[in-house]
Amino acid sequence: MKQLISALGILGIVALVAGCGPDMQKINEASDKAEASATRAEAAAKSAEDSDAQAEMSAKKAEEAAAGAEDAVHRANDAVARLEAAFATSVTK
Repeated sequence: MKQLISALGILGIVALVAGCGPDMQKINEASDKAEASATRAEAAAKSAEDSDAQAEMSAKKAEEAAAGAEDAVHRANDAVARLEAAFATSVTK
């Protein structure tokens, strides 16, 4: 009886290993695909972070340029006001 149970146990283990063999290959293939997808996702995330940093720097430069343009407009308006004042003074004399 012990031999029969042992034989059935061994046969069951062999059947289990044989049954899992092809599935294991599919599991490995799926794991490889998942790893490749994860690698691509990481690369895309890194690229997005780099793009975000570049966009942030560009936005900062644009803000600085806009502030410089506003200062130039103020200086131009001041110059025009002084010119108009000088012209008005010279006309009234």
